Amino acid sequence: MKIPDSQLTLEDVLAPAEIEVDFNYLRIDNRFFKTYFVSNYPRFVEPNWLEPLISFDHSLIISMFIHPSASQGVLDELKRKIAEMEATVQTDLERNHAIDPTVEVALEDARALQDQLVRGVERFFQFSLYITVPAASLDDLRSTSKLVESTLASLSMTARQTTLQMEHGFKSTLPQGQDFLNLAHNMDTTSLATTFPFASSELTANEGIMYGINEHNYSLILFDRFSLENANSVVFAKSGAGKSYLIKLEALRSLMFGTEIIVIDPEQEYLTLSQAVGGEYINFSSSSPVKINPFDLTAEATGENELGRKILSLTTFLKLVLGNLNAQESAILDRALKLTYQQKGITDDPKTQSRIPPLMEDLYKVLIGMEEGAATELAARLERFIKGSLVGIFSSQSNVDLSNSFTVFSVRDLPDQLRPLAIHMILDYIWTKIRSKLKKRLLIVDEAWYLMRNPDSADFLVDMAKRARKYYLGLTAITQDVEDFLATERGKEIISNSSIQVLLKQAPASIDLLTRVFNLSEGEQRLLMSEGVGEGIFFAGNTHAAIRVVASPAEHQLITSNPKEILARQNA
Repeated sequence: MKIPDSQLTLEDVLAPAEIEVDFNYLRIDNRFFKTYFVSNYPRFVEPNWLEPLISFDHSLIISMFIHPSASQGVLDELKRKIAEMEATVQTDLERNHAIDPTVEVALEDARALQDQLVRGVERFFQFSLYITVPAASLDDLRSTSKLVESTLASLSMTARQTTLQMEHGFKSTLPQGQDFLNLAHNMDTTSLATTFPFASSELTANEGIMYGINEHNYSLILFDRFSLENANSVVFAKSGAGKSYLIKLEALRSLMFGTEIIVIDPEQEYLTLSQAVGGEYINFSSSSPVKINPFDLTAEATGENELGRKILSLTTFLKLVLGNLNAQESAILDRALKLTYQQKGITDDPKTQSRIPPLMEDLYKVLIGMEEGAATELAARLERFIKGSLVGIFSSQSNVDLSNSFTVFSVRDLPDQLRPLAIHMILDYIWTKIRSKLKKRLLIVDEAWYLMRNPDSADFLVDMAKRARKYYLGLTAITQDVEDFLATERGKEIISNSSIQVLLKQAPASIDLLTRVFNLSEGEQRLLMSEGVGEGIFFAGNTHAAIRVVASPAEHQLITSNPKEILARQNA
């Protein structure tokens, strides 16, 4: 019989639809739970010894119950236990048997504890520790439970399931302060103090730059990204959450430590900072005097055969320019590129690869001269970049100099459909120069989702992320479009090849996707949706902490993107 809405109580509204109590787990609606109690503890402990459990890489519900014991009762029980162990030791001596080492150690501990209890240095407590493992499926519950058991075993603790008492175990870990199991262990004051779960992640190193304030304990987050397995990083945030603010601050502070900075800037956000530090700001457009030739080679500096690699790179770029290619068109393009370089005297011999490279116009002429239907079709698609409305973008030899310690490439003045082309070409040019000379560098790709939309450009960015470490390069990918960036496995590959990940304030529509990728807890999800500008979570290797980005007033003036502040400064 259905209960009328007017008669429903708060308990009726909050109660789950169904509960299943099994010997080994508890199911509430579609969620599964398994509870453990700790039966054995290590002999010696130190502060924060439960940190591996508190920082476990999965959501856990941990409950601790502490009950003080009367000192006189404990002393009487301890006196009886000491007498029993002394009698056991004396009997072994009289019979010429070897003394049991466990009894000898226990007797020594008991006497020391008795002395401290009598002096009033220590008190005695009953301590219970219960852990409930939540999971979305039985398979997830089994695998996570095994990890919990092995983690506790590494701490010399024995975890036992509350078999046949799963309901009582689950209720004991609810925040209602009731212990339905009463499975306690004796513990003195000093040992008990070390169990308090006041652990927080520290990200303070002796070198590196300051990223912000650790909001867990208000310590500084000082870190050197080049000290990790790789120096790559990714930053996810909604528009206006402070992602560019953080990266500009990192770039400015890294610059002071001798790191060369190269930026791909889609929205001219780095102009003020570039001017302040004496950097070179390159506004890339069809009418700009600055040109980049996608056919450039670096064999002169590396002494290696670069032609094969360059043709593969050009093929990827030209797929963006020409659109999808079938097998015949791909084969013709490969032959045409080889012939284009040969006409300039450039072959597989590295000694010839220092000569002046061809231009896009040379490829166009080669395609026309091949007198094949497919080649003519490719030339027609390429013609708008040679003679049509987009002439001037790829029409000249490169005249860009990357010798400045702070170089920014702006693509703001390009049409939206050309931005992915330009960013890909600029990145390829930068990558070519980076490989020619080893130097500590940061490469910042703002709005990286532009590249992730196309499989070929996404592959190129992933390849850079995987190989950047070999060339002392740290790649930073910034995006506000989380769905586009993570829509394919290539985006996840960039994350897995980035030792630093920063999540700032997120839109509710993106939080579920980020939760699956970063395994966020419910508390972390709420934090990312409620944090203010410049606040979020900073992941570095296996450690992460809540961060609040902090800049000095002088730094703030250089890196702020707030239109109100910029307008006020211009008027002043």
